[in-house]
Amino acid sequence: MAPDEAESRTIGVTAFKAQCLALIDEVARGKTRRVILMKHNRPIAAIVPIEHEPTELWGAMRGSVKVAPGTDLTQPTGEIWEAET
Repeated sequence: MAPDEAESRTIGVTAFKAQCLALIDEVARGKTRRVILMKHNRPIAAIVPIEHEPTELWGAMRGSVKVAPGTDLTQPTGEIWEAET
């Protein structure tokens, strides 16, 4: 089944706890297009496949900064800040 032919599933968060790994695998394999998580009969989140690895930052700066491939933003710069002296 192609991913665009796969169906969406809706599930309560309590039931999701027991089935989460299987549901994530279904989405990753394309068997299910997305899983919508419900709490008190309201949708609160969705599990969808990642189309590609993101190469940009998310949030307020989204679209304004590009990170070069291979750059690890968690590594220290070696710069000593005034607050550290």
